[in-house]
Amino acid sequence: MSDSQTDIRAYTLRLELVDEPGELLRSLKPIAEHGGNLLSIFHERGNVTPRGHIPVEVDIEATPDRFETIVDGLRDAGINVIQAGTERYSEGLTVILSGHLIDTDLSDTLSQIQETKSATVTDISLSAPEGASDISSARFQLAAESGSTEQVLDSIRDIADEKDLRLVEPLSMGGTV
Repeated sequence: MSDSQTDIRAYTLRLELVDEPGELLRSLKPIAEHGGNLLSIFHERGNVTPRGHIPVEVDIEATPDRFETIVDGLRDAGINVIQAGTERYSEGLTVILSGHLIDTDLSDTLSQIQETKSATVTDISLSAPEGASDISSARFQLAAESGSTEQVLDSIRDIADEKDLRLVEPLSMGGTV
């Protein structure tokens, strides 16, 4: 066995799943596909997040490389990863972007925020009262790694400048997600 094969560690994944049949199975698929060994699942069915989702804690074993691939696979599958291993998104913040959000590719804006690697979008609410071709606004709720809020805001400021959007900075900061 190579050193990378013997460097198997235990990791905890904290996920937030939509309350629909098959979502738990869908969230386990990237773990199996990327070589994770399932240790336990704590499916908090009676506990619903403010967004109406179900928190699920999954303990797995994997090499560090495989673990990173598993986390990427979960995110690629659209699974909301709240905690990955020792990575904990513990700071919440809310920002509003206003302008031609749809015309400047809202999907790209979301992707750029996710690419910061220090934060994840936990909720988005879009308002376009005059239709998709006019000015719209979106409220983004983010979960950021502890101590990275300013870095995340700098990234969002850059995105807003690039797309000529108006940014309303955090409505609330701190606390836990």
